[in-house]
Amino acid sequence: MSEWDGERERFGRRIAVRRRSGRRCRRPSRYESQKRRDWNTFGQFLKNQRPPVALPQCNSNHVLDFLRYLDQFGKTKVHLQGCIFYGQPEPPAPCTCPLRQAWGSLDALIGRLRAAYEGNGGSPETNPFASGAIRIYLREVKECQAKARGIPYKKKKKKRPWKA
Repeated sequence: MSEWDGERERFGRRIAVRRRSGRRCRRPSRYESQKRRDWNTFGQFLKNQRPPVALPQCNSNHVLDFLRYLDQFGKTKVHLQGCIFYGQPEPPAPCTCPLRQAWGSLDALIGRLRAAYEGNGGSPETNPFASGAIRIYLREVKECQAKARGIPYKKKKKKRPWKA
C-alpha cells in the first residue's frame, strides 16, 4: 500500500491524506509547519552561538538576541527619527531607512515559539518566550514602529458595566 492515499475533500477544499501503518494521517496544518520551522530555526541559532547554548540553559536574553538577529531579514520600512518621512504612513518617495521585521510578525513568532517550547516538554514556568523582558521588547517595537509610520496604537479602554 502506498504512503499517499490521494486526496480527500473537506470543507470544500482538497487535502492530501497519507496512510502510515494502515491508519490515515493528515499533513500538519500551516500553523504547525510554521511552528516546527521556527522552532528548528531557533535551535539552529542557539547551536551557532559561541559557545553553543543548550536549550535548558536558554533564557530571555537569547530570545532577544534571536529577535534582533531576525530583524536584519525584515521587509518593513521603519523610518528613523532623522528621516524626513518619519511619522508619515504613506511616504511620497523612497528613503534609505532600514527594513525591519514588522511588530505583528515578531508577535506571532513569539506566540509560535512559546507554544513550541511547551510542546517540546518545556515548563510554562520556565518558558523564556513568555518572560516579561520579551513582552517589554515587543511593546517597545510596536510603539517605535507606530511612531515611525504615524500610526497610533490606542489601548482599548475597559468597558464599564452599564448602570440602570
